[in-house]
Amino acid sequence: MGFKTDFLWGGATAANQIEGAFDRDGRGLTTMDTLTVGDKDRPRQITFKTLEGEVKHAERLAAVPEGAVGHIAPDVFYPSHTGINFYDHYKEDIKLFAEMGFKAYRMSIAWTRIFPNGNETEPNEAGLAFYDAVFDECLKYGIEPVVTLCHFDTPLYLADHYDGWSSRDVIGFFTHYCETVFKRYKDKVKYWMTFNEINVLRSWLQIGIHQNDDQTKFQALHHVFLASAKAVQLCHQIIPDAMIGNMVMYAPSYAMTAKPEDVLENIAYKRQVEFYLDIQVKGYYPAYKLKEFERKGVQIAMEERDLDCLASGTVDFIGFSYYMSTMSTTDTSVPKTPGNNVLSYKNPNLEVSEWGWTLDPLGLRIALSEMYDRYHVPLFIVENGLGAIDTLEADGTVTDDYRIDYLHTHIKAMKDAVDLDGVDLMGYTPWGCIDLVAWSTGEMKKRYGFIYVDVDDRGQRSFKRYKKKSFDWYQAVIASNGETIT
Repeated sequence: MGFKTDFLWGGATAANQIEGAFDRDGRGLTTMDTLTVGDKDRPRQITFKTLEGEVKHAERLAAVPEGAVGHIAPDVFYPSHTGINFYDHYKEDIKLFAEMGFKAYRMSIAWTRIFPNGNETEPNEAGLAFYDAVFDECLKYGIEPVVTLCHFDTPLYLADHYDGWSSRDVIGFFTHYCETVFKRYKDKVKYWMTFNEINVLRSWLQIGIHQNDDQTKFQALHHVFLASAKAVQLCHQIIPDAMIGNMVMYAPSYAMTAKPEDVLENIAYKRQVEFYLDIQVKGYYPAYKLKEFERKGVQIAMEERDLDCLASGTVDFIGFSYYMSTMSTTDTSVPKTPGNNVLSYKNPNLEVSEWGWTLDPLGLRIALSEMYDRYHVPLFIVENGLGAIDTLEADGTVTDDYRIDYLHTHIKAMKDAVDLDGVDLMGYTPWGCIDLVAWSTGEMKKRYGFIYVDVDDRGQRSFKRYKKKSFDWYQAVIASNGETIT
């Protein structure tokens, strides 16, 4: 038994967290480019424009500094502008991935490298050529690119001038972008995903909307669902032998007690992700969500064939991130702990990471079983990993046994899900296979990778790459197809 012979072992990154070169070769700005540096004790801050064009800052940030240009202020550090400079280091980095034995590399295309404002008719050739070069480098080593079409980075122009995804026009802009990259890369990319962690798209930062009320948010999400469905249909037409999936953040939840109220609360929590999966995998709005819309007075404006579009654009597989589990209770006095895009209730039976995220390897097996039992499509773990402070020694080594222990227990849970529960699992691409800017806090010191990048929280230092102890460990895991994990 064990993993399939063509199991996609690899690693995952996102353009806005690694590429840098935010203003080179015609690339346009995205909402993610307006995020300042932060840390686990000091949240990141955002500069945004109102629909009237006034530049403002999110709470905790002072007035716009003198000399600010658009959304980008001088003397303020924006980590995405630097990343780890993958733009200039991609050959070196992909060679290291190949040395580990990667079968797949999950990455994203920056929409604004292809269409700088998001709504142009003609693409930016320099942006297209960059990804040609990246894909060619992967394929040279037998690494399959697994490409996310939109990883949180909505074009800034669309946020400013269209109120982001609240405008139905953005569907057409996105599908034009998708058609462009499908045609360009149809012979190079066979695995695609539409929107990263679609169930956490909820604000100006991720989808460019200026109001966060339920009506605006769910109308915008309806447009996102339609765009995803249209992308799936286009992909099937243009690249018939490709697979295209969705991507959700999945954190299984346990009822805190056997009280019926806690069990019901747990069902409500699970529906927060099942709603997105039901639409993208089953192709329709579930009854429980329609009832919720009735209670909240939410009325989704739909055109005649919208529901047919959703039904015709269901995904081939489910991609998901798994970092933690949570608990559900009606007792609001229970303490909470940070997590991936959420605050979760603290589980007294589990430990937490340096950043407070619950550590629950068995929860990954539970997540796999829950999704496969409900949806019966292949699953792909496209993010999983441990953010920690690593120490680069004088001899260039990094001893990260804690990361090896974390990954070992999670891969064991994956194997049990396959062998004991019959889950159809396509692959595993741990998050931040090379150190990158942490999305949640904007830090470099919160590191995930098998490869250490010598960059600090202010985008300084040598940018040299160093192999961590986990590099050799993961190399052995892949070489044995998951049989050697100790």
